[in-house]
Amino acid sequence: MTSHGQTPTANAMRRALKRARDGVALDGTEAAVLLQARGDDLADLTASAARVRDAGLAAAGRPGVITYSKSVFLPLTRLCRDKCHYCTFVTVPGKLRREGHGMYMSMDEVLDIARRGAELGCKEALITLGDKPEDRWPEARAWLEAEGYDDTLAYVRAVAIRILEETGLLPHLNPGVLSWTDFQRLKPVAPSMGMMLETTAERLWSEPGGPHHGSPDKEPAVRLRVLEDAGRSNVPFTSGVLIGIGETYEERADSLFALRRVQRAYHGVQELIIQNFRAKPDTAMRGMPDAELDDLVATVAVARLLLGPSGCLQAPPNLVDAEYARLIDAGIDDWGGVSPLTPDHVNPERPWPHIDELAEHSRTAGFELRERLAVYPEFVRRGEPWLDPRVLPHVQALADPETGLARAGVRPEGLPWQEPDEGFTPMGRTDLHRSIDTEGRTGDRRDDFDEVYGDWEELRERAAPGMVPERVDADVREALGQAAEDPTRLTDEQALALLHADGPALDALCRTADDVRRDAVGDDVTYVVTRNINFTNVCYTGCRFCAFAQRRTDADAFTLSLEQVADRAQQAWDVGAVEVCMQGGIHPDLPGTAYFDIVRAVKERVPGIHVHAFSPMEVVNGASRTGMSVRDWLTAAKEAGLDSIPGTAAEILDDEVRWILTKGKLPTATWLDVVTTAHEVGLGSTSTMMYGHVDQPRHWLGHLRLLARTQQSAREKGLAGFSEFVTLPFIHTNAPVYLAGIARPGPTARENRAVTAMARLLLHPWIPNIQTSWVKLGTEGAAEMLRSGANDLGGTLMEETISRMAGSSYGSYRSIKDLVAIADAAGRPARPRTTGYGEVPAERVATAHASDGRLPELLPLV
Repeated sequence: MTSHGQTPTANAMRRALKRARDGVALDGTEAAVLLQARGDDLADLTASAARVRDAGLAAAGRPGVITYSKSVFLPLTRLCRDKCHYCTFVTVPGKLRREGHGMYMSMDEVLDIARRGAELGCKEALITLGDKPEDRWPEARAWLEAEGYDDTLAYVRAVAIRILEETGLLPHLNPGVLSWTDFQRLKPVAPSMGMMLETTAERLWSEPGGPHHGSPDKEPAVRLRVLEDAGRSNVPFTSGVLIGIGETYEERADSLFALRRVQRAYHGVQELIIQNFRAKPDTAMRGMPDAELDDLVATVAVARLLLGPSGCLQAPPNLVDAEYARLIDAGIDDWGGVSPLTPDHVNPERPWPHIDELAEHSRTAGFELRERLAVYPEFVRRGEPWLDPRVLPHVQALADPETGLARAGVRPEGLPWQEPDEGFTPMGRTDLHRSIDTEGRTGDRRDDFDEVYGDWEELRERAAPGMVPERVDADVREALGQAAEDPTRLTDEQALALLHADGPALDALCRTADDVRRDAVGDDVTYVVTRNINFTNVCYTGCRFCAFAQRRTDADAFTLSLEQVADRAQQAWDVGAVEVCMQGGIHPDLPGTAYFDIVRAVKERVPGIHVHAFSPMEVVNGASRTGMSVRDWLTAAKEAGLDSIPGTAAEILDDEVRWILTKGKLPTATWLDVVTTAHEVGLGSTSTMMYGHVDQPRHWLGHLRLLARTQQSAREKGLAGFSEFVTLPFIHTNAPVYLAGIARPGPTARENRAVTAMARLLLHPWIPNIQTSWVKLGTEGAAEMLRSGANDLGGTLMEETISRMAGSSYGSYRSIKDLVAIADAAGRPARPRTTGYGEVPAERVATAHASDGRLPELLPLV
């Protein structure tokens, strides 16, 4: 039932209908008006929607085609922690036992249905289940433990792999609310996933008696976050609305606009389902009337107008009493999953129509019914990064390469689910570490610039509020006095005032920070003789600040072999290095165990070198691809020889900024989980902050406070935690977010001094070492930071491609003499250090000084 507000006036309806006919963008008020169209007005509305749909089908190369997916429905478990008042799918453990069922379908039960479906020509395995049942039901937890699974999603992952390997059906996963990390776990085993938004009407969730009251996973903000995380993770995703559950027309329009916003931001919503409420016996909402057919038709039409011609729109055919023509006329282009074998377990009283019947009704309306796969044809044709290399062969076996639809006459057959064969095959511009200084990069941007990062216009709108400078009312002189007396007692208001300091106040701030530095770590300027090794720059994550990432086909793309990585480590050791720092892109073909192989290759060649490697993003990537927990993966990496991890991939630890700055990188909470887990398993880390892009001082303050709290907690547990904090000024020149006109051109000299000084003060006494970046600031800039609270210059690097690809003009390496000269310019002595700021063995010092920390000849790698 829809809660009816004021009936729109005839003038309002005429005006909205005319805008729809003219193809003018609708606002929320007009959409709510059109949702109430009936009679001739509804016919006018659907005619406009049908024209939009037909234009989209023609542009997609399938005019006059309506699609469906031939599927089997697998209710993996009917237990759930939510209590939706209209649901008959969910049950309780006692009822399952009385009916002779387990808490979950067994693997044999799943495969039996999947095999029979494959024999009937089905190509999709729709895996549906309740949200996190183990959180509510001890019986679910006990079943998972008995079967050897850590949680329900681990079982979902295992089921999907077995279905792929033994039947060839393509899993479409509907496991409910997922986190960003969950998407990383499941993407390698399924080409598509889904979750209904249902509604953005929060009152239907928050108020007692509402249909979603008592259901934590039905909070609209939570479900919208899932949709955004799916887009960030490049997962083709199905969503939609459930109409007639008590929402107003305005709330329904808001739900459609919310779905459109997500689609515009990430281009990852493969279809929207418009589903009408049907009351069911034995539910709290059994007495509510069903959603009216006119309501459904109007909602389909408005959704089509809002989505535009490229959107894909579905209405379940078993919920409309054979009124197929009306839905076609309203603008749908898909009938959803239809099974010749299994019932609709969510609506068991409503059997699927026979496919021949559906084809006939479609033909009568002037459309040809064609079979698609679980993943829509647009995403089949897009390929990477939307389809993981592990499931791509399974999709290609069933897809028509030209249309992306299901290949006619093909029966699914099981294929191995395995890592791609390429592994560490050297390819591309493997001399980029050398030629970036002499030849530069091939172009300033990738040729998929307008698609890979999302919608720039939508992003510009989202970025604008966060970039507005805030007013600062605190007294700077008072704040300076507190900083000099006891920086640990600075309030947030005082800290913000100091981050805005300029002129004489800034000079005083830097002097105070330098005094705190002297008391904390002395006058020595430290540096480490190290080599950066970037083993690949192939990456599809879509970070909008990153100019390093390339597609495998781009001119500047490269991947090193394990031997090449080991050769570079050996050469670094030969000139006195104590460390190699290794990071790479999130290459879709590298298995999760590749990181272990890299570490072993280096340690086998150079046992004494410290391996400082793999950002938290790479850690999560490795864990998700192997199916291991982050803790288990880090433990295995340590056993392979990993000594510490860089605290990169932090950028700004504020999701307001992160989701503008990056498309698919891990959220703040996940970054913290990785670094704290690393500390707990005995792996130290650094910490970083990249600033000067779409951020403001309030974000820097939050970032630094979070790092200080994290380090304090580590120390209280007796852990080493962070060894240093590294300031990373944003290099804008070739950064996509700058080229799109959104980010500012890096921090100012004032901001660099203020950030360095405030890092010293706000992280005191927890993180004693503050590093400045000669790569990003140059010799004079780094010396200035040494006078503003910094005590470390980082490393010799020997090679550096990330900042150079972004447009840094300060070269790829510095000799020991160069670094000593920077310290001299600041009036301070210099000394080498280890990764953990320990004393360097005499043999390493002598070897490094003999070569000045320089590579005599860069490897002639091909």
